[in-house]
Amino acid sequence: MKAAAVTKIGNLKDPDEMKRGIIELVDFPEQPVGDEDVKIKVAYCAICGSDPQVAEGIFDKKIPIGLGHEVSGVIVELGKKATKKGLKVGDRVAANFLRFCGTCYYCQNGQQQFCTETDEYDRPGMAEYVVWHESQVYKLPDHISLKEGCLLEPTAIVTRMMDRVSPKIGSRVAICGGGPIGQLALQAVRMYGATSLTMIEPIANRRDLALSFGAEYVIDPSTQDVVEEALRITGGLGYDVVIDASGAPAAVGNLPKITAKGGTLLYGAMYPGDFEMPLNLYQYCYFNELTISGFYVAPYAFPRALQLLPRFELKPFIQKVFPLAQVKEAYAAHLSGKYPKILVECNSGLE
Repeated sequence: MKAAAVTKIGNLKDPDEMKRGIIELVDFPEQPVGDEDVKIKVAYCAICGSDPQVAEGIFDKKIPIGLGHEVSGVIVELGKKATKKGLKVGDRVAANFLRFCGTCYYCQNGQQQFCTETDEYDRPGMAEYVVWHESQVYKLPDHISLKEGCLLEPTAIVTRMMDRVSPKIGSRVAICGGGPIGQLALQAVRMYGATSLTMIEPIANRRDLALSFGAEYVIDPSTQDVVEEALRITGGLGYDVVIDASGAPAAVGNLPKITAKGGTLLYGAMYPGDFEMPLNLYQYCYFNELTISGFYVAPYAFPRALQLLPRFELKPFIQKVFPLAQVKEAYAAHLSGKYPKILVECNSGLE
């Protein structure tokens, strides 16, 4: 079958190198359907902000590295024991790209995110078909389109993000990074009654999108002093909750400075593997008592994300679609920053 894959580690921002081949369409082995497996004919797979970092070598994986984990599609085959969730051939579904084994120390300790038996790149979702375990697959409600359905995984990430920051009603909240995760997080904290809700984002159309989703303030870090503006907005107090969804080393160093005393700062993105950020422990951890954390994937979040999916405004994220045959062009469009989200249509005619 055809699948999008990293065929060599390289610099995606170099157009000439992209033309020579970093991400390409390759023949990928089709997976067998085990007794508890579900075979999905993939309708759409969205590009995640972490995908370029895979192509640039953040993971030590053997080439080719299959891409794609934000998936929707239609079930075409079920293993004979895939009966626990009532799934059937023809169901429209989305999925969690990770299968947690349930038996390792971490799964048994309530920490599925650290499961030692997961390996998502063996079964790429940006492909004509994908075979995943029944436990990973979720039937979509009838009123959710397959385009919207492929956003279940990022919605689960935002669900876990809310678990990590636990905003209180009335909390002052800032989000750094206006990509899809940042925009969905902004919508989520509005559900919690966030105040002084601020988006920090250098791209104008992403700031405008945040305002349309209910941001009260936007800060352009390319022309404004982030710390000065943040303290002005919050009357010198800072934000009770600060979320980084940018993954950009240049953006994250000032975030402790805009977090209120006793506040929570979540670095909620993937960062370059060699990036180290200095932190004044006396000022921020001892004196200001900040809670500083990050998170890795989204265990225990998908059922709740499925229930929340209809409450998010998703239309801006499903407008730009490329066919699977144009996967190079899709990634170039993603890297341009012109679009809120890029979808790849892996099989046409599925609705």
